[in-house]
Amino acid sequence: MDDKTFQDKFTELMNLIRELPGDQRIHLEKLAEETRHRRDRIQQSVSELQESLDYLRLSVKYLVFDLEATRRENAYLRRLIEQSNRDDSSKGNNDNRGNNDNFLEGEDFT
Repeated sequence: MDDKTFQDKFTELMNLIRELPGDQRIHLEKLAEETRHRRDRIQQSVSELQESLDYLRLSVKYLVFDLEATRRENAYLRRLIEQSNRDDSSKGNNDNRGNNDNFLEGEDFT
């Protein structure tokens, strides 16, 4: 139920309650006001929960992005180390067979 519909129905209920005898009216007015306050608190809680979920979703997206970037960087640095090690060992025996100019080619970053 949207807010306008609730307010219309609540106003209608309060008008009906005001037509009742005094002893019944006081008790029902109190219950109706408590109901309105509870509904307002629930709406506020739901709104805060939605904001928290939106923030959590955004945080998770940033964390996933950061994790993927870290994995790519890790793979890149490992390849650099491997290439450096191959270059060092090939200098010792003048063999450049292990030199790969495009060391990221065919790399799986998952």
